[in-house]
Amino acid sequence: MEIKKIGVVGSGTMGLGIAQVCAQAGYTTILYDISTSKLQQAETTITQNLDQGIVRQKLTPTDKEATLQRLSFTGNTLELYADVIIEAVVERLEVKQSIFKELSGINGPDTIFASNTSSISITRIAAAVPNPERVVGMHFFNPAHIMKLVEVISGAATAPAVAQTIEQLVLKLGKTPVMAQDSPGFIVNRVARQFYVESLKLLEEGVADVATIDELLRASGFKMGPFELMDMIGVDINYTVTASMFEAFHYDPKFRPSRVQQQKMDAGHLGRKTGKGFYTYDQD
Repeated sequence: MEIKKIGVVGSGTMGLGIAQVCAQAGYTTILYDISTSKLQQAETTITQNLDQGIVRQKLTPTDKEATLQRLSFTGNTLELYADVIIEAVVERLEVKQSIFKELSGINGPDTIFASNTSSISITRIAAAVPNPERVVGMHFFNPAHIMKLVEVISGAATAPAVAQTIEQLVLKLGKTPVMAQDSPGFIVNRVARQFYVESLKLLEEGVADVATIDELLRASGFKMGPFELMDMIGVDINYTVTASMFEAFHYDPKFRPSRVQQQKMDAGHLGRKTGKGFYTYDQD
């Protein structure tokens, strides 16, 4: 299948990064969101990302302009007609299913529906979508315009040709695809969950404070400590993934969400995006 146009649903941190990557790689790209203000912010952020790329000599001003010309923004689902549509919305099964069901009525049966979910079963998402064989996981990592890894996940119904097409697309985006079968957390989040959960348990038990745990893990070779990383990802997003995996593994205690993390969410301390999480950030 030749891919010429890509649609991205959701203009949050992941969605805008994915849209930027697709447009930079030469694809006509349309970014959709129900919020006009979020679309405007996404356009501003993408422009800033491209400017930073110029400063780092990763691209030229001509590359920037070409990328922006290939990229459009819309709040109208009727404009989401594409060869591949990637959803990057909230981690709720019914929301993802609803999006793909609506878009299946706008697009042909050959349009590939890819989910950027980090923890929800691709098989479950596809079960409610017409032609479930064209539903596949395409899990980018944050920040999407920088991180190289993309997990390509096949659900029970995913056609091998669809997974292969997405694998080739990932390569054309300049990323590194890793093929995986449907499983809670797939590969990276399943392994990484203990990086967060055990660090939170240490904090709950008073073994060490946030800064000390982060410092020790950086000294062990990690680029960021767990609390720094949770603040960057979003405390709420990280918690939601853990809760989803806790349920998927039939409430195995090793995946139990943290009470400390729940308290942060209740207080609205969600990390960098709110100015306060496990650390406090300058909002200027």
